[in-house]
Amino acid sequence: MTMRFNTLVMPFMLRVSRLGTFLRGNTGSDLSATGQQQSNPGRVGEVFIVGAGPGDAELLTLKAYRLLQEADVVLFDWLVDQSVLDCIPRHIAREFVGKRCGKHSVPQDKICERLVELGLEGKRVVRLKGGDPAIFARTCEETDALHQAGIPFAIVPGITAASGASAYTGIPLTDRRYAQSVRFMTAQFQDPAKEADWQAIAASSERETTVVYMGLKRLALLSERLVDAGVDPNLPVAVIENACCNQQQVIVGTVSDIFQRVLDAAIEGPALTVIGHVVAARQPITVDLLHHSYEQTAI
Repeated sequence: MTMRFNTLVMPFMLRVSRLGTFLRGNTGSDLSATGQQQSNPGRVGEVFIVGAGPGDAELLTLKAYRLLQEADVVLFDWLVDQSVLDCIPRHIAREFVGKRCGKHSVPQDKICERLVELGLEGKRVVRLKGGDPAIFARTCEETDALHQAGIPFAIVPGITAASGASAYTGIPLTDRRYAQSVRFMTAQFQDPAKEADWQAIAASSERETTVVYMGLKRLALLSERLVDAGVDPNLPVAVIENACCNQQQVIVGTVSDIFQRVLDAAIEGPALTVIGHVVAARQPITVDLLHHSYEQTAI
């Protein structure tokens, strides 16, 4: 899938990017031969905080793809799939600034410092975040630092993991029979003041879908909190590992047994948890169609 995307879709998208550049009135003196804007230490640069989507590179927006072609440097998280990184031209610098529990991590303040440093050097920077920058991505800390330093920035949305996982598994986030609303949350248990309103979740669990980001390591405690708050132990739950990637896995169970099922399946993450009756409304999609070969299709 990655090779098909690079060899067929990428040239088309690059032509779109160059057409946009031409229509904006840029000249060859503004861009290098490959379309990359040259950094200028004599002026302040610019930063684009870009959503990389949930995995599949074909889910990138055209704007996100164009910016990856025009960057001087790309700072990326661990949640950014390799197929997306393959879209970055080889001559563009890349820096890993991921944060992952129990593994090599770059502190958030250091990421902010690096963005400011590159901006003050006159670089065009793409800060590439998995999913959408507005959903649990700590974007505000980075934009605050850029604003304080006087560096212009913009935010480019991406498909959030919940939407991507819903489409690629066939589990609807809403279904008129089961859910009229959706709740996004993280599994935060370290500070009681920041924990979810479990009573409110329990009260709406029969008619609402709850999607938990970054909760795999706390799945047992999550189930315990839900049951203690009064959620039906038999409420359906799905844990989706590597959503929208070729190695995507879906484990289905209930609030009471999902932890053991995930343990038995040796799920390591990244994973998303979907809680609610919509899990039972899963649509029998043909996943292979989402990785269909377009080699014989005219673009």
